[in-house]
Amino acid sequence: MQLGGCAAASVSPACPLLPLLSRAGDPLPDILQHQSPTGRCPHATSQMPATATMPQLGWGQLSTPPRMEQLTAPSTRHPGKCLQENRLSLCTFFFREQLIAASANRLSDVPLPLVVSVWEEGSISQSTRSRLLQRHQGTALKALGKLRSKERRFPTTLQEPITEAAQGTRSCVAKMKKAPENISLEGANWNQDTCTSSSAQDSIFCSEEDNSLYFTYSGKSNVLEVKELNYQVNLASQIPWYEKLTQMQLLLPWNSGPDSHVSIIQNLNLKVHSGQMLAIIGSTAGGKTSLLDVITCRDHGGKIKSGQIMINNKPSTPQLVKKCIAHVRQDDRLLPHLTVRETLLFIAKLRLPECFSDSQRQKRVEDVIAELRLRQCANTRVGNEYLRGISGGERRRVSIGVQLLWNPGILILDEPTSGLDSFTAHNLVITLSRLARGNRLVLLSLHQPRSDIFQLFDLVLLMTSGVTVYSGTARDMVQYFTDLGYPCPRYSNPADFYVDLTSIDKHTAEKEMESQKRANTLASLFQEKIKDFDDFLWKASESDSVVTTTSKQSSHLKPEEVINMPYHSSDQLPGVSKQFTVLLSRQVSNDFRDLPTLLVHGLEALVMSLLIGFLYYGHESRLSIRDTSALLYMLGALTPFTVILDVIAKCHSERAMLYHDLENGMYSVTPYFFAKILGELPEHCVFVIIYGVPIYWLTNLFPEAEHFLLNFFSVWLAVYSARAMALWVSALLPTLQLSAFFGNVLFTSFYLSGGFLISLEQLWTVPYWVSKVSFLRWNFQGMMQIQFTDSIYDMTYGNITIKIPGRLVTKALGLDSEPLYISYVIIGGNIFCFLLLYYLSLRFIKQKSNQDW
Repeated sequence: MQLGGCAAASVSPACPLLPLLSRAGDPLPDILQHQSPTGRCPHATSQMPATATMPQLGWGQLSTPPRMEQLTAPSTRHPGKCLQENRLSLCTFFFREQLIAASANRLSDVPLPLVVSVWEEGSISQSTRSRLLQRHQGTALKALGKLRSKERRFPTTLQEPITEAAQGTRSCVAKMKKAPENISLEGANWNQDTCTSSSAQDSIFCSEEDNSLYFTYSGKSNVLEVKELNYQVNLASQIPWYEKLTQMQLLLPWNSGPDSHVSIIQNLNLKVHSGQMLAIIGSTAGGKTSLLDVITCRDHGGKIKSGQIMINNKPSTPQLVKKCIAHVRQDDRLLPHLTVRETLLFIAKLRLPECFSDSQRQKRVEDVIAELRLRQCANTRVGNEYLRGISGGERRRVSIGVQLLWNPGILILDEPTSGLDSFTAHNLVITLSRLARGNRLVLLSLHQPRSDIFQLFDLVLLMTSGVTVYSGTARDMVQYFTDLGYPCPRYSNPADFYVDLTSIDKHTAEKEMESQKRANTLASLFQEKIKDFDDFLWKASESDSVVTTTSKQSSHLKPEEVINMPYHSSDQLPGVSKQFTVLLSRQVSNDFRDLPTLLVHGLEALVMSLLIGFLYYGHESRLSIRDTSALLYMLGALTPFTVILDVIAKCHSERAMLYHDLENGMYSVTPYFFAKILGELPEHCVFVIIYGVPIYWLTNLFPEAEHFLLNFFSVWLAVYSARAMALWVSALLPTLQLSAFFGNVLFTSFYLSGGFLISLEQLWTVPYWVSKVSFLRWNFQGMMQIQFTDSIYDMTYGNITIKIPGRLVTKALGLDSEPLYISYVIIGGNIFCFLLLYYLSLRFIKQKSNQDW
């Protein structure tokens, strides 16, 4: 037929995508009758021949829409053509109405097939043509990308017409771009008779958001290969040492015998290329996480008995893994008080090469935000279990974005959908599929994905108890097990059914033995079937090949729509000074965003100061010697204990993130150490001011500025010494409980040997030497010298008043052994030693949290 002079093929529709819009033999909805590739009438007994033609019709020939009874009235004379004319009339009317909508700036309502069909109609203005072209040339190509990625998932009868439609769409759009004034579709040859699936429409005409690629990996294609891998784990090494200590097993030699070694992975083979997404599925304790740990060289406590892991034909090493593999772990390790954009920007400043300018880093961050669909929450805090922030799915995408910033060629994710609802999990896997189309290799582990998630996978590796039961394309898994006698029931999810089939049932010994035997049999059968394949993938026939889903859109889109990220080696990363400034800025931003915690700490210091101050308030004259000495000791010993607990809790909340940042080589220990120390100084100073100033003047201590400043400086050093000690114990021990316990032991030892509860001369050897390094003792001695050295106290015995110099008081308590400046030097030495121990702990002790054992 012809529409307004536009020669549309009688067999083929005007657009190459039209054959996929309907099912052969079914009437379309009324509003889309013009798009039907067939001429079938619902009341007819036979289908119109494919070569049937329709008469020519001018564009403005119809002024009113046809009546519904005209469209549905059966024709007894010509049953095969009863709706032919009415369908044509509705087609013409609908074209005109769509162009009216286009003129009203609602171009998004105009389908792509209509744009191509009416392109040669002379009544369309040039401006409308330009807007239509601008709107739809990108959409057509993105639909083509989706079609290419879905092509292998359709039945065999649909693959040929879909391929032809894909090629025709590209040709059609190319003509639109080259000659928008003279477009002919006569050269398109579309096969529409074999399009028999209604799901094609949903697969091809997807949303623009789901198809867009904001950047692709432009490096060389990557190949990950695992050959005959046998891996075992020493169960004794998986138990943290502190748990062994509590069970009195730390020094027992027989715990590390041969019986404690368990085989986790047996004879595993796989091969994945760039552009493919491999999903490792299976029940719990099947070896999925262990496999990912072995690939990323994080198999602590395990041993590879045989086999090898190759990355681009090179043996896997920690250095090679850091250069080309990004590992997204199951739990999110993010600072809660930073926004999504700030989190990514700080990572960009640390991970991107020095040659990148600030504008380029900002551009990269915005591209990642757009690619992961995070625009709506870009300025929202990340949050955690205590702070309301972004959702779980958004937080998981931020974790992916942290790794995606440096544009890795291989992306590995450990159970990325855990803890997410099914809708969020589906959207997340769609994002990963889109990343795979950007020339990346995506490897992820899941338990039992739902059916629509399962259909997104290119390859599937089904594991149980460390053995491989199936490895191949997702579309062939049902056929493989059906051939073995295990067909998937109708309306069942293949992933659920076959994971349950291969799981080990441990309810009873009989069931466990039976399920284990079935799993071993299936594994043996699979090994036998793939022994002749080089890629270790099962194929339905020898001629089948696994198709990658690498997107080709980058060659068609405008340069500003595709950001190619070249690979840069790690030796070009920012230096120590740049890392320090970024980490310091991040530390300050995260700490000072936590206003509730800061207010609680400030209120805590103020309340303690007022309680102690009002206890000694109201004396017209100075306090007695006993009261003054008790006040000074309490002033220097009360608040450091609360600081220790607060710092230990805070450090352990950041420990997991610190461990993985250091493991990934994001920054080194030295800049983090100095950024941590300097970043907490403002909070420390404000805390000591709130605590030390009110209490000094309320208790009527020596009212001179010199004495006040010396006393304040001594308290400042003592509190900071407690903070440094807390930093050390938090880095030394892996759990919050152990760190709090050890910190409490140290503080109590310093407190008891401080020279107030018992005279220093009365201490026996061990506590005496403890008092030599106790910052509480030297702080107490310094404040006593400040208050008593230049003062004279009146002692009254009956009617006799004796004036006693303050020096005699400090001498009687044994607190005059050293001059005042020695107290400051020793407390400063305490701070230096604690900070040095903190640095060494960060440097040589892996900062594993209890979640990483």
